[in-house]
Amino acid sequence: MEHTNFTAVSKFIMAGFDDIPIPPGFLFVLFLGIYLVTLGGNLLILVITRTDQNLHTPMCFFLGNLSFLDICYISTTVPKMCEVLLSEKTISKTGCALQLYFIIFFETTECYLLAMMAYDRYIAISNPLRYTTIMSPQLCLQMTIFSWIVGVIHAFIHTRLTFQVPFCGPNRVNHFFCDIPPLLQLSCSDTTLNELVLYGVGGVFVGLGPFLFILVSYGFILSTILRMSSAKGRQKAFSTCASHIIVLTIFYGVGSFNYVRPRASYSLNRDKLVSAFYNIVIPMINPIIYSLRNGEIRGALRDALRRQVQTAKF
Repeated sequence: MEHTNFTAVSKFIMAGFDDIPIPPGFLFVLFLGIYLVTLGGNLLILVITRTDQNLHTPMCFFLGNLSFLDICYISTTVPKMCEVLLSEKTISKTGCALQLYFIIFFETTECYLLAMMAYDRYIAISNPLRYTTIMSPQLCLQMTIFSWIVGVIHAFIHTRLTFQVPFCGPNRVNHFFCDIPPLLQLSCSDTTLNELVLYGVGGVFVGLGPFLFILVSYGFILSTILRMSSAKGRQKAFSTCASHIIVLTIFYGVGSFNYVRPRASYSLNRDKLVSAFYNIVIPMINPIIYSLRNGEIRGALRDALRRQVQTAKF
């Protein structure tokens, strides 16, 4: 039986960063600046991978999708957060549900997309002569669509379960966006099922599943690299994977700390800072750590800049 009929709360009050002794104006400028840098960096990667014919490769296809995801992801949190910092601290129940849905949707899709990228690196290193044949445009598209479908289903499950529990007051969400743990703390009913689904479906099938797939892929990659006779070849192979490994470490490290742990260890004030890094900073540094360290993309950016300078001269 659904509990929606017993829900008394129709809107939530976002606490934001009220408990942090930093002027809201400063935080507004800081987060708006990060948001604009994130949009600029990821849009640049997205455009350059679509317009430069030399970048129409499987890896750049995934990079373009990753940049698009990061743009969507940060756009679900920062605009509302800036609004909360300025004046409007309320959000409707429907608005909160939509925000939660899209946050989970983009997070989940990125988890699986990063796993697809690990498989791409495995094929590139272990079977370079057949790389373009195996990683065909059709396969890349199918892998990406699969990632998005998993995101849609996973987001629906958690959003549905979260908003069918009764919220009878208080309605103050001690966070800067609608997230599952702070929302469950406002429920006036037993949320054991929600927690089981969060740690079961979310932790195992969305967190652990792709992570194990990534570990297996990199196990085969490491085995292939160690069999290489050339030291230069091994160094080049490691360099190819280095940026992806850094992104994976940050994404899964911060993500597991933020979500995959018992409710008893959850500290709202401490974890708001972790969430800020996870939801705001990671989308900004992804194009820097990963895409902009790619030699082909760097070369394409230099060529594009050179053409712009030449055009401006004339």
